[in-house]
Amino acid sequence: MTGKTVKTETAQVSYVRGDATVPAGKGVKIIAHVCNDLGGWGKGFVLALSRRWPEPEAAYRRWHRGRAGNDFGLGAVQFVQVGPYLWVANMVGQRGIRTGSKGVPVRYEAIDSALEKLAAKAAELGASVHMPRIGCGLAGGKWSRVEPLITERLLDRGIPVTVYDHAG
Repeated sequence: MTGKTVKTETAQVSYVRGDATVPAGKGVKIIAHVCNDLGGWGKGFVLALSRRWPEPEAAYRRWHRGRAGNDFGLGAVQFVQVGPYLWVANMVGQRGIRTGSKGVPVRYEAIDSALEKLAAKAAELGASVHMPRIGCGLAGGKWSRVEPLITERLLDRGIPVTVYDHAG
């Protein structure tokens, strides 16, 4: 894998070509991605997750079904362990699934809130964070708006982040 690294004072984002479901490096890892608030799981990066592990999708669907009695909603995060040192963070960061009169589905404030929860979990586990360009695929977001949130919430706390651009 080759890529560029953007350095900050505390930590750095590493950009690599590859598959975010096969995170590189040693130690505990969290694969973070953005989900919608409708309970839908069937397009985009979630398909790659489901090909590798059934647990994140099953947990997300249970979480959505039980939303009357839990924290499911914009800005919430669900952590699903898929291996001894590997977790998936289902982050609810998009309203709906289609671009319409209210614009694109991405909700930057929800991603920001979810990243704050992700940072706390990563710090607790001593984990690095791995992700595609969250919020920028089907959610329609702009990386120029997401990257500063990652810097503020994760990098400034010393949590290493690797962003994967799919080689396909």
